[in-house]
Amino acid sequence: MNLRDEVNKTSGFKNLELLAKQVVEGFIAGMHKSPFHGFSAEFAEHKIYNRGESTRHIDWKLFAKTDKLFTKRYDEETNLRCHIIVDNSSSMHYPELNQFSIDSLNKIGFSALAAASIMHILKKQRDAVGLSIYSDTYDYYAPEKGSERHHRMLLNQLSNLVINKSVQKTTNTYEYLHQIAEKIHRRSLIFLFTDMFQDGLEDAKLFDALRHLKYNKHEVVLFHVMDKDKEFNFDFDNAPKRFVDVETGEHIDLYAENIKDNYEKAVAKYFNDIKLKCGQYQIKYVEANINESFNKILTTYMLERQKFV
Repeated sequence: MNLRDEVNKTSGFKNLELLAKQVVEGFIAGMHKSPFHGFSAEFAEHKIYNRGESTRHIDWKLFAKTDKLFTKRYDEETNLRCHIIVDNSSSMHYPELNQFSIDSLNKIGFSALAAASIMHILKKQRDAVGLSIYSDTYDYYAPEKGSERHHRMLLNQLSNLVINKSVQKTTNTYEYLHQIAEKIHRRSLIFLFTDMFQDGLEDAKLFDALRHLKYNKHEVVLFHVMDKDKEFNFDFDNAPKRFVDVETGEHIDLYAENIKDNYEKAVAKYFNDIKLKCGQYQIKYVEANINESFNKILTTYMLERQKFV
């Protein structure tokens, strides 16, 4: 990578907090405008005002729009704890990009921005958030806290994930999930961002680790991050290409059309097996396609939060 590429990557992702705010504001703007959906633009939960209650928390702006009285129910009434886990193995840095934006992301960029967007909502609600990052080592851990300083520290870690490419790093996800599970003692909502690319022989160990996360009554959501066009549909033109394993460096030269059918069948079976096992272990499975918006991510967060609290 040359200096210009590094500058492009940095300038495209240097203000993760601003990008996350844009994602969340766009999501809120697209939601149904009814206050009964539970969240305003400030993410305060609304309830109908009952005569005799204090008028201190009446949402007068909403009254002006609806001619009905609602009060805001603030975050002190909830106490949510959330822990976000991000896979930083080399396969998560596919496809390789020189510049990042909301509309142009690879898997690690999508995961970092999705995590930052969830954190933006958690910050508004004064909830506690922690972060774990792993690759071929347990790269980073921060316990659940809600301070401004803590929030900025986590944003900095997520920004560095995108800017600094993980070179030929494999991972045994299950090993680090066990370690993370040992660190989270209080009941938490846990989000895992991973592309699930690993040795198929290790699947049983992976789901044992996910079950470990379910101890202490944690709720676990697996965001299966993928470039669906390329990694699931194998959408390549039929010119000769070299396909390189970014984690091992191994490569193979072939025409995509020659293996497309067999590839699609094998991958579809693998992904379906993951969904079935998640259902078996009561782990919420969410397909996270980097070519789509973040709406599915944030909708999942809001639904899980309502169930969790």
